Amino acid sequence: MSANVGTWDRALRVVVGLALIALALTGQIGVWGWIGLVPLLTAAIGFCPAYRLFGLSTCPIASRRAT
Repeated sequence: MSANVGTWDRALRVVVGLALIALALTGQIGVWGWIGLVPLLTAAIGFCPAYRLFGLSTCPIASRRAT
């Protein structure tokens, strides 16, 4: 499992994940806000299974290895 999530992508995932969880906690979007755990988890481990499925990578190190 090689990293495929770059620095900016990770930061964005953390912001979006925390925002969704905060909205869920305040009752503004309901239980669906807990889906924010997914971007937080993928940011924490640096790997996104959907990126692998579609052959994407925002990680500059991984893209250098592929060439």
